[in-house]
Amino acid sequence: MRRKLWRNAKYASSVLVTLVLIASSAASAAQPFNPSPHTIDIPAWFKSSFLDFREDIAEAAKDRKRMMVYFGQDGCPYCRELMRVNFSQKDIVEKTRKHFDAVAVNIWGDREVTWLDRKRYSEKSFAALLKIQFTPTVLFFDEKGNVVLRLNGYYPPYKFAAALDYVTGRHETRSSFAEYLAQYAREPASGRLHDQPFLMRPPYDFARTRKGGRPLAVLFEQKDCAACDELHRTGFRDKRVSALIGKLDVVRLELFGHGPLVTPSGRRSTEADWARDLNVSYTPSILFFDAQGIEVFRIEAYVRTFHLASGFDYVVSGDYRNEPSFQRYVQARAEKIRQAGGRIELW
Repeated sequence: MRRKLWRNAKYASSVLVTLVLIASSAASAAQPFNPSPHTIDIPAWFKSSFLDFREDIAEAAKDRKRMMVYFGQDGCPYCRELMRVNFSQKDIVEKTRKHFDAVAVNIWGDREVTWLDRKRYSEKSFAALLKIQFTPTVLFFDEKGNVVLRLNGYYPPYKFAAALDYVTGRHETRSSFAEYLAQYAREPASGRLHDQPFLMRPPYDFARTRKGGRPLAVLFEQKDCAACDELHRTGFRDKRVSALIGKLDVVRLELFGHGPLVTPSGRRSTEADWARDLNVSYTPSILFFDAQGIEVFRIEAYVRTFHLASGFDYVVSGDYRNEPSFQRYVQARAEKIRQAGGRIELW
């Protein structure tokens, strides 16, 4: 019988970034959230941990395993998808149980966490320390406590399985995760890059265009990318998204492309080299830079239209300057839309 995620009510969560809509505003962000009525079930085989990362990593290494830490929250449809879809597949469950000790952390929880430096945090302050902006976020640790792979957001089963293989096989010493995915996680897709009227045209000199200009959204894609196809087919056709896009400069780059460019910092590079420097592995990823050429936010996992629009709005509105938690920003934005009589499709 599976146990409920966040069994103790004292660390029952608010809604996910991803959104369960409960009354709260950005002004009340510092106040505790109300418990979400939508509990996420996690598998019973997840480790019951005291959340002392030194001990957990050492115990995993002793059993010739690595540690996998899941950051989630109740009410999160992407967390639900990870648990109900990914962890219902036999091969994924077998790989995870064989090669990893899996631990769950509630991003709004109050349990005590002991980090590698022996400092103690609550779950929510620990999530803030590690800059958890999306749920689910999954971190994979090696035997020395180094994060060898970070999945910021939901990855569909075939890419999640590839992530397990990448970490299990110690491939981080031989290739980037992006290169590994390109080789071992091919997907049925259109096989082409999509054009849009709002996309910038080459040559790309982002240092020149950044001086006093608008924010820049850099979209990294691949030709064989079903999620990229969906982004253009549905995401960019949404009226709320298209209205926000008009307030930024938007460029589409190919993840492994050879096209030349000048980065916002003024350095000459290529599409592939810059993507590697930025540690981009998932497609489509959208990286946002402010008018000074500083990266302020990124979306690098599968998202539906509401979260896509929220990401653009977070940057366009400038609210990222005052609200460092994207999770709280999305909740406040969702509540504002709801109070105005609008409808929100979470999934």
